[in-house]
Amino acid sequence: MPLRARRRRHAVLAGLVALATAAVLSAAPPASVADTWTETGSDRADPLTEGQGLTSVEVPAGSPNRYTGIGTIPIGVSSRGWNHVGDPDASYDGHYVEPYQRDDGAAKMFRVQAPGGGWSEYVHALGAGEAPNNSWVAISPNGQWMLAGEWGTMSRLLVFPTPGVNPGTSPAANLPQVSTVALDHPVRDVQGCDFTGPTRLLCSSDDPAGTLFGVTKPLLQIDLSAEPGTADVTGHVTALRRLPLRSGCSGTFETEGVDYDRRTGTLRVIVLSPGFCLLTDSKTYRFTRG
Repeated sequence: MPLRARRRRHAVLAGLVALATAAVLSAAPPASVADTWTETGSDRADPLTEGQGLTSVEVPAGSPNRYTGIGTIPIGVSSRGWNHVGDPDASYDGHYVEPYQRDDGAAKMFRVQAPGGGWSEYVHALGAGEAPNNSWVAISPNGQWMLAGEWGTMSRLLVFPTPGVNPGTSPAANLPQVSTVALDHPVRDVQGCDFTGPTRLLCSSDDPAGTLFGVTKPLLQIDLSAEPGTADVTGHVTALRRLPLRSGCSGTFETEGVDYDRRTGTLRVIVLSPGFCLLTDSKTYRFTRG
């Protein structure tokens, strides 16, 4: 074969290989590497004041970790029907947000403390088909958007503007849901989520059945296709490990809130013990990556 013809054939073949490779890459889902989290210790969790959730607060400097439980609900809040508080979160500029629900199931409430100490309340009227549970909130690293979840078996997460941070929010107006995270795998009974980066969350699931991922009470990783905002995004779900279930009593454990502290790289998850041991050996477990 003449040299010129051979070169033309090689060029055509190289082009076809490049096109085929591009087609495969464009058809493949974005890759995500699952982290490994190793238990490093634990602390006793008071079921009354630390039994629902927790978060680390960066501003003001030196702020203690915050916890929620039935014993942390102010009387002035519970007397108005807001009788359940979920897993809170705090923005990197120091806005602290607690999620509340009530028995009538008509709305959800997000109670916000500004860095200066003042409190305000933002109410969200439920949308069509929206579950009334308000188990947790997770504020995006840029502070502008807040994710929340519903109880039961779900294939989505809800996205709101962060109350008190996003300039489009006001205590005098309904807090709207602005978009959705569509999950590629159902999740069940998620009790808390926290961002570890712009598009990655870690979530604690209280799944008692284990039929979704082959394990009960899993720690989940959710990788978003893009940072949350007003446009819908997708989320790739991975089960990383079973959360610790250790107690002096036998029975049903309950996993609760989760917190990731970017300053130390520490992940913390609350697990409540069964039976009488709820009072004696419920734990907040600590994990580090690797």
